[in-house]
Amino acid sequence: MSNFLKIILVFILINNCSIPLTKKKTKKIEPSNIIEVLKKEKKTDIEFNPNIKIGLQSKATSKNFINNFENNDGRTIFNGDLEKIKKFKFSKIKNFNKYDPTISLYNNNIIFFDKKGSILMFNNDAELIWKSNNYSKSEKKQNPILFFANNKKTLIVADNIAKYYALDINTGKVLWSKNNIAPFNSQLKIYKNKFFVVDFQNILRAYSIKNGKEIWNIKTKNSLIRSQQKLSIVIVKDKIYFNNSSGDISAVNIESGELQWQRPTQSSFIFDEGYPLKTSDIVADNEILYFSTNKNQFFALDIKTGIVNWEQRINSDIRPSLIDDYIFTVSIEGYLTIIDKSSGNIIRVTDVFKNFKNKNRNKIQPIGFIIGKDNIYLTTNQGRLLTIDIMTGKILSIIKIDNNKISRPIVINQNLFIITDNSIIKLN
Repeated sequence: MSNFLKIILVFILINNCSIPLTKKKTKKIEPSNIIEVLKKEKKTDIEFNPNIKIGLQSKATSKNFINNFENNDGRTIFNGDLEKIKKFKFSKIKNFNKYDPTISLYNNNIIFFDKKGSILMFNNDAELIWKSNNYSKSEKKQNPILFFANNKKTLIVADNIAKYYALDINTGKVLWSKNNIAPFNSQLKIYKNKFFVVDFQNILRAYSIKNGKEIWNIKTKNSLIRSQQKLSIVIVKDKIYFNNSSGDISAVNIESGELQWQRPTQSSFIFDEGYPLKTSDIVADNEILYFSTNKNQFFALDIKTGIVNWEQRINSDIRPSLIDDYIFTVSIEGYLTIIDKSSGNIIRVTDVFKNFKNKNRNKIQPIGFIIGKDNIYLTTNQGRLLTIDIMTGKILSIIKIDNNKISRPIVINQNLFIITDNSIIKLN
């Protein structure tokens, strides 16, 4: 054997030797510190680690619901007894159960609408401050659903009959009024001198607050069948991110309207029988966009590139919440799920619908939740409000608010508000 071959043989033996040349120190993990996590290959339709206790480090705060750019409600300071103290009444809204309308806030006043599209401002004692209607007789018969945003001076309104307009928020006086070629069905966001809304043709439109003139628009893939699920918008660092009814997520420069990236989340836009695609609100931090669908998908996308950081099997179409290193969500089947933000691994799954009778359970779905100081407050499509302990996931109470769908909870000044089809319920 040549010297060259001998050298090669020795090199191979050294590099394949199973005996380490140096000792490597290893960290000892105590059994008490080991928590089983659920990775991505299983669907979360059973309880998982139900005895794990979750402790939150961040303090509860009072969130600004007027311009919540990231859609993250976080942890609010609410910790009330849920006693009904006020009822703001209005004429019954037709098709309330098909949409997701929400209130707008101005100081301590609440802004909402009735079945004919009249906009109502109530004070904290449920007294009417002003009422304004910008609809013709024929438009009123269409029972418009209104979406709001305000900058503490101007109230911007867009609706599902293709109208958008501005009101003086102190008086209710109409400042200007315009029509779009298609109805709107999205969140409405104000940023500096512009406002943004998505229409039924999946076009994001940027308008001037001053006069309603369109500044730019960005078209995305249109779909033949449209869900009535309200589309979502978030704004982070001069970029606007939104979804469309096909499940695509797009990033746009907020000043120029130039498309930065677009990420399809569905291999093809195919509807299951009776179950069109529904997506949750997008929730953002400075690095990641989080959202889920009713197709057993929960995504974390890199905010700069749109690349999928991780995907988990969770069947949910309601807004998640980010607190500390956790993501909180509730599946359509009623499982409260807590996820590790970084890895996407599931830490705990708790069945919060277990107290409902089996014959009724399949009819019950979550509508939305907020997280308070100690508890989670969850509403359902059958008018129930559940109080759930954050640490243990145990159901503390179930209160009947209505017989039909109620809105996701909103907290204002240590009071919890829930919208029905003919009133706003105030609890403390």
